[in-house]
Amino acid sequence: MRSLRPGRVLALLVICSRLVFAGAPQWVEVRSPNFSVITDAGEKKGRDVALHFEQMRSVFGTLMTRANVNLSVPLQIVAFHNTKEMRQVAPIFRGKPTEMAGLFQGGEDRCFIMLDMSVDDPWNVVFHEYAHRLMDGNIAIRTDPWFEEGFAEYFSSIEVDNKEARVGKIPHETYEILQQMGMMRISDLFRVQQYSKTYNENGDHRTTFYAESSLVVHYLYDNHLIPKLAAYYDALHGQKKPIDQAVRAAFGMTPEQFDKVLRNYLSSGHYWYYRIPTPESIVPAQFTASPISLAEAHAVLADIHAHSLDYRDKALAEFQDVLKADPDNASALRGAGFACLQQRDFQHATEYLRRAAQLNSKDARVHYYYAMLLTQEGPPDEEKSERIKNELESAITLDPKLADAYSLLGYTQAFSGEPEKGIASLKKAVELSPRNDHYMFNLASVCLANHRVDDAIVIWRNLEESSDREVAARASQSLEQALRFKEMGNSLVVRSANGPGEVPQLKRPAGQAGQPDEPQEVVVAVAASGPVRFLKGKITAIDCSASPQAVVTVLAASKSVKVHVRDVAHAVVIGADQFSCDWKDTKIAVNYRERPDGDGDAVSLEIQ
Repeated sequence: MRSLRPGRVLALLVICSRLVFAGAPQWVEVRSPNFSVITDAGEKKGRDVALHFEQMRSVFGTLMTRANVNLSVPLQIVAFHNTKEMRQVAPIFRGKPTEMAGLFQGGEDRCFIMLDMSVDDPWNVVFHEYAHRLMDGNIAIRTDPWFEEGFAEYFSSIEVDNKEARVGKIPHETYEILQQMGMMRISDLFRVQQYSKTYNENGDHRTTFYAESSLVVHYLYDNHLIPKLAAYYDALHGQKKPIDQAVRAAFGMTPEQFDKVLRNYLSSGHYWYYRIPTPESIVPAQFTASPISLAEAHAVLADIHAHSLDYRDKALAEFQDVLKADPDNASALRGAGFACLQQRDFQHATEYLRRAAQLNSKDARVHYYYAMLLTQEGPPDEEKSERIKNELESAITLDPKLADAYSLLGYTQAFSGEPEKGIASLKKAVELSPRNDHYMFNLASVCLANHRVDDAIVIWRNLEESSDREVAARASQSLEQALRFKEMGNSLVVRSANGPGEVPQLKRPAGQAGQPDEPQEVVVAVAASGPVRFLKGKITAIDCSASPQAVVTVLAASKSVKVHVRDVAHAVVIGADQFSCDWKDTKIAVNYRERPDGDGDAVSLEIQ
């Protein structure tokens, strides 16, 4: 570990006083085969946390019968000594940090789990979210919310120690909620989607939904009915049967009969749970532990803030505080570069990332961020495309599981004259993150541009069932275009595209027999795969002249952003029944993916 000069130590303690840690604690990093834990709660607790996660990872592999349990985004675990420290990363509600024992925070390039080690049981919340991420990295199809949330609740209730895991216990709170609030009909439970009010709005309906979803998954496991889910989803999606018929086909009973069976299961108060031996290969004594500096700990906290909607605005200043005391802190330089990239301050992002690379050329995230920087600066020429590909290939060599690096590499390859390599890289991104619909959409677009129309059609047909309504709408439009191409014949050629951020346009060769001389052009929209950004402000204008598309201009503080809605009829709208071109001076919160030109593509709109 590189030491700090005394003057810098004093500066660090003064400058970073805003980052409250208990009395200059000793920070330590514990590394196990699959996890990194940094903590100021002592080496023993750090080892306990790493052990707990290794054990739960193993249990997931047993439940899913997977030999290789994969996360598509690198995970950093931070175990805080006390609640005061935990509040520094907790989500803000009504101006104050939410009280919580554990928190999962996702991102495209990094995800974090934070724990308060001063409480008795910080595990339930984080293992619920950890289960979601494990499912994303290991299950190709995206199931409905009732199973997603039900399985996550099932997984989070697992009890594990050095000898065994006890799987399948139903928490007492589940019984209390359903007995006091009543139960939803199975047909209604199974109809809930990610955009449904029941799933998105706090209140009794949402509480009941989570509790009953958990109960259904417990019931399916207890009665060995989990394998029947394949038949259910085949009937529902493959055969396009209504939910009632799909339930009958898969489980051999009507939804009404299922309701009765589930009520009896609840009232009986009995359930099965299973004992699974923990693998002997997990040996805590073989985990490594090493001290890390206070500067490095502060850099990690600033990195958490940089990936948080509630704290993003303060992250750059926190990185800069660390750098004032320790100018050669590679983690803080990397983080400052990322924070500048978020603000589209490309000049300073370049400076920070270049210095970070000089100090640590083996940091995959530095190479990945620099590739993102080059991509966002504008349409790349041949030389810049080569630099982007080189940076991404370096990132992948250093971190072979970084799915987003494969996705960006595939896109760059496909539109710089290497379409087959692009398809291979995009397939690798999908392999690592099989339920990322944006990766799938980009793969279909590249397949179409490379004359593989049938492959594109298969992907877009599957994406029509996406839980992301925007992706589903785009897939439906693109599928219609691809089918037209196929009807007209498969003799399409690609007109050169300008690289990532530009949309490829396909046309027939002019002058062919029986064909019009003028090219028949169709625009293929390519979904952005970058991180989702958040904007909260007021609508100043809406342009609906290019129906069904719309452009919503949102003013937030002094910043004005044009957010593009591809199909207003299929837009994800919260707080209103449907999109309206008449909204004016209306408060709105927008999740969007940034375009290279600074505009955004809407993911969801919330009218407030």
